[in-house]
Amino acid sequence: MSALTGSAGIAVRPLRLDEEGLPFPEDIASSGTAGGNAAEVEARMGIVIVGHVDHGKSTIIGRLLADTGSLPEGKLEQIKDLCARTAKPFEYAFLLDALKDERAQGITIDAARVFFRTPKRRYLILDAPGHVEFLKNMVTGAARAEAALLVLDAGEGIQENTRRHAYLLSMLGVRQIAVVVNKMDLVGSRQEDFDAFARDLGGFLGSIGLEPAAIIPVIGREGDNLATRSATMSWYTGPTVLEVLDAFRSQGEAVDGPFRMPVQAVFKFTNDGDDRRIVAGTIDSGRLRVGDEVVFHPSGKRTRVKSLEAFNRVAPSVVGAGESAGFTLAQQIYVQRGELATLAHEPQPVTATRIRTSIFWLGTRPLEVGRNYTLKLGTARVSVHLEHIERVLDASTLDAVTDRTAVLRNEVAECVLKLRQPIAFDRATDIAATSRFVLVDNFNISGGGVVREALATAPTRAAGSATRVALRAGVLWLTGPKGAGKSALARWIAAHADASGAKVELLDDDTLGELFPASGARGDVALRVRRIAWLASRLEAHGAAVVVAVDSPDDDVRRAARDQAANFVEIHLHASPDVLAQRIGAAESPPYEAPVQPELALDTGRLTLEESGAQVLAWLDEWSSQS
Repeated sequence: MSALTGSAGIAVRPLRLDEEGLPFPEDIASSGTAGGNAAEVEARMGIVIVGHVDHGKSTIIGRLLADTGSLPEGKLEQIKDLCARTAKPFEYAFLLDALKDERAQGITIDAARVFFRTPKRRYLILDAPGHVEFLKNMVTGAARAEAALLVLDAGEGIQENTRRHAYLLSMLGVRQIAVVVNKMDLVGSRQEDFDAFARDLGGFLGSIGLEPAAIIPVIGREGDNLATRSATMSWYTGPTVLEVLDAFRSQGEAVDGPFRMPVQAVFKFTNDGDDRRIVAGTIDSGRLRVGDEVVFHPSGKRTRVKSLEAFNRVAPSVVGAGESAGFTLAQQIYVQRGELATLAHEPQPVTATRIRTSIFWLGTRPLEVGRNYTLKLGTARVSVHLEHIERVLDASTLDAVTDRTAVLRNEVAECVLKLRQPIAFDRATDIAATSRFVLVDNFNISGGGVVREALATAPTRAAGSATRVALRAGVLWLTGPKGAGKSALARWIAAHADASGAKVELLDDDTLGELFPASGARGDVALRVRRIAWLASRLEAHGAAVVVAVDSPDDDVRRAARDQAANFVEIHLHASPDVLAQRIGAAESPPYEAPVQPELALDTGRLTLEESGAQVLAWLDEWSSQS
């Protein structure tokens, strides 16, 4: 669909998404939502249109565009003329279905994204296709929606995809829903037929936890009860579709929730003495101002916002939910894509390596216990292992089965996932946007869902436990600033591994101090680390799992250690500056270069020794199982 500009200045065009399903910052900025103070920006709401195939979703959207004056001048006449020249009956759906193959098939095959405006606010509509084969696109649409219109054909009633789509909306936490009963002319526009239909539908929606704001009788082709009231159905006294949309609460208006911004990228500038590092992303909830103390999860790093940044415009003083934002930090800490930015004084997200989830599976291959997948939540991407299927629910019948080891296509399941490394999220009952994820199987998005709760990691093994710790030959290199707890965690890991019969060697300052002495000079420390790395590689070659916990502040030296080992696992321990200062009795830690991409990162200022150790063992279990 080509970019079009309406008479009211409204763009009717696709919103481009990056490989993670997120809008490009420049697209958001050009749409007029990123740039001013949050209080000054025109409210905007994302709406998803769902329903069974051929129930009239595209017709309703096309009619809304026409009835709200959101089309360019002459566009309606242009489409009508095209239909006349091609001997096709005019359909309002053609205003939306711009692709040639969509017109030829008469169905919508991609999630169209269009803008329109009412006097109250601006809307971004995501038209989710109705065929089962296109449910994958619907997951992307619904996951970005703040509200939904569920469209049904009065002549056909509740269909299989109607139930599936409704359940998916419920699972994704989309609670603002209105039902549009379309094609009422097929049942003579009779009130008794509508009332019976509404009772059945309301009962079904209530059974899956949805309470529609309104059930509206509509004749989409004629525009009855869309923007204006119907003369044919004068018995209906409820709101029109536009009235119920305007009554919904927009994320742009709900900026008082906890601040959440998945880090999409970090831009570094070098020209003309510009040394800024700008953290960029799209804000899911809350507000951000200069001077706010931000905390990044799961790393736990924190600092203050030095400045808010903008491209080719005046920098705003505050940014809020729904906006693309960029900001610099008062302290140059290492932050990477996938972290979740929060405010220190607000409720914090949950960080875990084991989670209970609700999953809607769309893949051609079943979702199977014991297999590994990739989970994408916000901008985070992590390998996960399907540990257990608690129950499978048929989205059409709502029947539950509890003794399954696989989830088939178009089924919903309650599952336990084990993550290779921690991610930060909110529970679906707290903040829906930061609980939603997709699952990738063999490079294809094959499912979506929400996190219900964090679960305890695998039970910690006491020193005398007979449970075997899964370890293979390799070098486990614990790194972090002074005071991060490297030696304590290394001893904990070694003790648990040794008690279970694993072949393990511990190299720390207590075991190596006299053999590998070093002064405080940076060069001497580097030489000492290189010698220890050589020794660790020799022990590994003889089949040992080597746990190393020594001061190794230089990243390039640690990379050299990695090159010497056949299997190298870098575990980065970190804590806030206040915690480190308290532990080492100094105002600030000595210089330390954090690793760019460690296999595992642990906030030892927040986690206990047992919790940190359990996360390491859980990671090692999966790592060893992949050997």
